[in-house]
Amino acid sequence: MKPEAQGKDVKLKILNAAKKLFAKKGFEGTTVRQICDEAGVALALVSYHFGGKENVFYALFETFAPAFLAAEYDLENPGQDLQAFVREFALFRLAEPELINILQQEVMMESPRLEKLQSIIYVLWRQLRLILEAGKARGQFEFDSTRHTVHFIVGTLVFSRSSPFLDPVFQDENESNQPTAAETEKIVVELTTKFILNGIKSKI
Repeated sequence: MKPEAQGKDVKLKILNAAKKLFAKKGFEGTTVRQICDEAGVALALVSYHFGGKENVFYALFETFAPAFLAAEYDLENPGQDLQAFVREFALFRLAEPELINILQQEVMMESPRLEKLQSIIYVLWRQLRLILEAGKARGQFEFDSTRHTVHFIVGTLVFSRSSPFLDPVFQDENESNQPTAAETEKIVVELTTKFILNGIKSKI
């Protein structure tokens, strides 16, 4: 294996280990040694490849964030744009639950790293605002405050997810009727979209 490929492989091992540990223990509760032990690499390699734990943290979002986070919508049909926006984020949430867990923790703690995270996903939240404003101007959406509506939708997308914490509420359900992964993906996208569209009294 070429040195460049080896370097990429090691970096990916470190990032995957960090993602798992940050999601479980939080940024402050995770040490560089734990990341290296989880990744199976030498301790010095975090400093060599990233320069420290904080840079590993930011590299997670730069590496695993999907292209749609920087997508821009033409706003010709805000209703369709919003459905596409919700669908892509819901799929991202399902594909990268650990990243979502980390983002949730950082938001709730109002961590000092949040400002840089905001810059990574700023375009996404700005596009959501523009979609909402365009939809309201065209009479497709109905809401009172753009600010509160953006918060409502971001909260739904970032903080709503299946959690074992609530499993006892549904313990009477027949386990044999549980949906497959593909069915779950479809259900989550459909219900999240429906919930948000109902919340803004969408007329599409």
